[in-house]
Amino acid sequence: MLQGPYSSLDRDRPLIRVPFTSFAVATVLLPLTGLIACLFTSILYHYEDATYTHCKVSNYLPSISSAISRVPERYIWRSCIGLHSAPRFLVSAAYFSFYRGRFSSRPPEQLLSVLNLICSLTENTGLLLLTYVSSTETYNVHKYGFAVFMGSSLLHMLITCRLWMVIRRHYVHPEEKTSCVWKLRLFLFNVGCFLSAAYFFRRHNQYCEAGVYTLFSLFEYLVVFSNMAFHMTAFWDFGSKEVIVATPPEDKRY
Repeated sequence: MLQGPYSSLDRDRPLIRVPFTSFAVATVLLPLTGLIACLFTSILYHYEDATYTHCKVSNYLPSISSAISRVPERYIWRSCIGLHSAPRFLVSAAYFSFYRGRFSSRPPEQLLSVLNLICSLTENTGLLLLTYVSSTETYNVHKYGFAVFMGSSLLHMLITCRLWMVIRRHYVHPEEKTSCVWKLRLFLFNVGCFLSAAYFFRRHNQYCEAGVYTLFSLFEYLVVFSNMAFHMTAFWDFGSKEVIVATPPEDKRY
């Protein structure tokens, strides 16, 4: 349940009240901390295996798929993504409710809001799929999960930027202007990093040059980090809201 800080709570009994800003930070910190922990653990303890390439050329950084596929990295990543997935679904629903309120008289944006919700849910589902099926277990399923995650992620960010451009034209709150600007910047940065990663991945597979897979891994990190930062802009979008867990009112108990 999302509430403004001054909403009446006479009907409900709040058990837990968390500022949405804290909720958003905690949600993003889970995968961020998990990924950094997996990368460092992989480099420190499984460097040779994690940086191995099929054509045996020099590589200095593990890909994300490689960094999260071994033990204990696999369990660190799965735990962090599992814990963060439920809040992510809640944020998706919160955004959909927010857009419905803002675009109640604008059918094109309402349709985009529905598509945006579908992309957000699909993105989170794809992330769960590539997380719980590692590349060393079933590569094709892991690859499919990654494709679903990236495709829905890029489309979700594109639609979100379009919706926020409309909001920026009709509303003048400073937080909304800041959020719109950073969403657009992070989306463009994410697209640039994704295209660079795709280029170096294809080049590595075609020519097997030393260090090229390292560049792919570096840009892959930047794709994921910028995706996390994009979702972090909820800090501005719901800064005055709270996440509340409450008991039902007396007249609704049966």
